[in-house]
Amino acid sequence: MRHVAAYLLLVLGGNTKPTVEDVTKVITAVGGEVDADRLATLVKELEGKDIAEVIAEGQKKLATVSVGASSAAAPAAGAAGAAAAPAKEEKKEEEEEADLGGGMDMFGGGSDY
Repeated sequence: MRHVAAYLLLVLGGNTKPTVEDVTKVITAVGGEVDADRLATLVKELEGKDIAEVIAEGQKKLATVSVGASSAAAPAAGAAGAAAAPAKEEKKEEEEEADLGGGMDMFGGGSDY
């Protein structure tokens, strides 16, 4: 995603044909790492294409995606989440049982209040 985001930032900034070097400069300027192979593939795939048309085509494809398939997976995900919940509760109980000797109170542990 960072490669696509940097590419799009360059296009928005007026560079209609960003190169691998241009995108690399953007990513490294903010301390990011560049995957040279993925970046080269991205630039090659977008070469000669209008980015606005590519985005419009992608939106058309997303409009045809059926939402019904994901709703069938929701109950299964809910059941899996419910099964995992007891394990988390057990872990919390273990953490609560730890005796810290009163020295770890947020306001100093004194009984003056």
